[in-house]
Amino acid sequence: MYGVTLLTKQEVIKVTINSLLSTEPVASQIETTILKKGIHMADRNGVEINVKNLTHRYTSKTPLTFDNVDMQAEPGESLVIIGRSGCGKSTLLHIIAGLLGGYNGTVQINNKDVKEASSKWIMMFQAPHLFPWMTVEQNVGTGLRFAGWSKDRIRERVNEAISLVHMEENAKKNTQDLSGGQQQRVALARSLVMEPEMLLLDEPFSALDAFTRASLQKDVRAISKQLGFNIVMVTHDIDEAVIMADRTLIMAGSPGKMMHDLRVDLPDPRNREDKDVRAKRLELMETFNQAAGSLAGGH
Repeated sequence: MYGVTLLTKQEVIKVTINSLLSTEPVASQIETTILKKGIHMADRNGVEINVKNLTHRYTSKTPLTFDNVDMQAEPGESLVIIGRSGCGKSTLLHIIAGLLGGYNGTVQINNKDVKEASSKWIMMFQAPHLFPWMTVEQNVGTGLRFAGWSKDRIRERVNEAISLVHMEENAKKNTQDLSGGQQQRVALARSLVMEPEMLLLDEPFSALDAFTRASLQKDVRAISKQLGFNIVMVTHDIDEAVIMADRTLIMAGSPGKMMHDLRVDLPDPRNREDKDVRAKRLELMETFNQAAGSLAGGH
């Protein structure tokens, strides 16, 4: 079963909180759909991310979450932050998304300070967060309605997004009548309809079985490359980082520190059984263990 993240209705609407893709591979289908139907939502290039000297603590009486963190990402880049529980990686993700304040340092998207959340920066958790009493079309168009779009523009954009995830035959159905995989397709369409510049992933695949998780990892990466948006993901799963990342940042310690920045120069699609993928996994695992060990030895 999928985990549940408790959010207010306002948060769901403002940030267009969504979840995972379907359990079926969809990346190649999406590419074909874009080419055949001339869908224009692919003309985007993501964002530039700059984090400098970032330090955070939740209250004046609590210890530092992380200390003096620097990180950068180029437009369209897939960046995966690897770290054990307690190093502050999820807190860092929420700060980049504009969902959390109370820090010292600089967080900029496209050279502008992040002061609040944006509908272009979409956070993915474990659950779809759909409105079960609404149809597929209504769910996908929720963000556009709150943005004040006209009915004609909403209809056009919603139809495009539903086509991308191959849910045309279910467009009029209530989401509560759909399977789990179909609901996840709706959640994906709801994110695509907002033309995201950045997708922030807080371990959204952790509650899934291994087969489904592997399919989703490949699909999310492929779709991000096809549509041009950034991925910023946090995980403790080395295999996931190898499949998803252009670059990996290794975070360790408490308070957390950025220890290593490693490129993952592997062709797509990536197969876990490929020798280059296995070699990169081993490299990341060794570097991760060394980073954790060096901090532990310093205490």
